[in-house]
Amino acid sequence: MTQLYDLIIVGGGPIGLACAIEAQKKNLNYLIIEKGAIVNSIFNYPLYMTFFSTAERLEIGNIPFNCLAPKPGRQEALEYYRNIHRYFDFNINLFEKVSEVHKQESQLFRITTDKGIYESKNVVIATGFYDIPIEMSVRGEELSKVRHYYKEAHEYAFRDVLVVGANNSSVDATLECWRKGANVTMVIRKNEINSRVKYWVKPDIENRIAEGSIKAYFESNITEIRGNEVEIETPNGKVVVKNDFVLALTGYKPDLSFLEKIGIQLSDDELKTPAYNTETMETNVEGLFLAGVVCGGLQTHKWFIENSRIHANMIVDYITSK
Repeated sequence: MTQLYDLIIVGGGPIGLACAIEAQKKNLNYLIIEKGAIVNSIFNYPLYMTFFSTAERLEIGNIPFNCLAPKPGRQEALEYYRNIHRYFDFNINLFEKVSEVHKQESQLFRITTDKGIYESKNVVIATGFYDIPIEMSVRGEELSKVRHYYKEAHEYAFRDVLVVGANNSSVDATLECWRKGANVTMVIRKNEINSRVKYWVKPDIENRIAEGSIKAYFESNITEIRGNEVEIETPNGKVVVKNDFVLALTGYKPDLSFLEKIGIQLSDDELKTPAYNTETMETNVEGLFLAGVVCGGLQTHKWFIENSRIHANMIVDYITSK
């Protein structure tokens, strides 16, 4: 027989874990289903990434995040969240992908995965936004030298690298590759480095561009990627640059088609904001909740760990009050 849960949490990132902590406190029978490793998105971050937030702002469950540096890096975050799991001993299924969440006539949710079927009175979607790259839709984007994710700089050393974008991930990759000996060119759609770039990094990239160590084409876009070169449309006309790799770090988006598939309404504008009650986090489907970054639709900068941890309390308090 299919086991019945009070709450199933789809996504084992920091906010999904925070929801599980609150569920434990209220003695709810819960299950986390995560398609990859625990805090899978953080695991897939660049190896040497440093968080914008300080350690205490990444804490969940009132468990201190001890960090020697002012701001933690990826490795320290992974260690912290592994220890969170050791402490709370979550009921969690890793490397199991949810394909369907269906509300039945019984008002129970039927959750189908690649490994089984579950039933639950309530469901939280806490799947983040790091799974689907925002593509450039240009000729040649399918070439193997085009990367939408960046891990570390070593393979790009002494090569001609073009980085697309001017956000934190683009700037970090540019500086790391340049410092490892790459010849780096940036293509930036706007006329400046993004204002949300980490404040201790922004002067570094601006100075490297100003001195000519890193070439940057502002108000520009890639028009075609070829085997050993890239064509760029600039305010002064088209230019062609020699190229070995393209790091298309143009951002990521939630799986909006999955949200629609399970019945969640999205706004009609370009932001595709999901419908939910801001006091309870319940969507237009009764008993189906959103938590974390996924709440912002395509506004992926709106929610992050430090300001969406409260979603866990809001959701579980509402479930237990009914």
